[in-house]
Amino acid sequence: MSWPEAARWRESLAGPLVFTNGVFDLLHPGHIDVLAAARREGASLVVGINSDDSVRRLKGPTRPVRTQSDRAFVLAALEAVDAVVVFEQDTPLELIRHLRPAVVVKGGDYRPDTIVGADEVPAWGGRVIVVPLREGHSTTGTIDELRRSGAA
Repeated sequence: MSWPEAARWRESLAGPLVFTNGVFDLLHPGHIDVLAAARREGASLVVGINSDDSVRRLKGPTRPVRTQSDRAFVLAALEAVDAVVVFEQDTPLELIRHLRPAVVVKGGDYRPDTIVGADEVPAWGGRVIVVPLREGHSTTGTIDELRRSGAA
């Protein structure tokens, strides 16, 4: 969804909106853990994904592996996900302020004090949740493993 479409959709929702975000470059079990946990926290789940330019700024010139369109398509096809919105900024703060979710969920590589939106969401009565990480799963680790094996 575009930002205006997401705002209109948000206004039509009954029940709490849950938000999570990330690059979601190569979907792995850790991503699914976070998405499934996020979905259980409210009536609808919106996933913010970094644009391709944002990913390059954050992770370097060889990322993302998949385009923002491909990443959005895969996420939108998941049963747990109700909407996907791309953000151009390096953090999702503007998108969080735009959508005003009731809950923000991030993976266990974050602490509540390092999660973008951790000040804003509780200020409007929402919650911030950290989902424990599934050990041994990361996109960077997968890419490194593929490079070592010669598959990438």
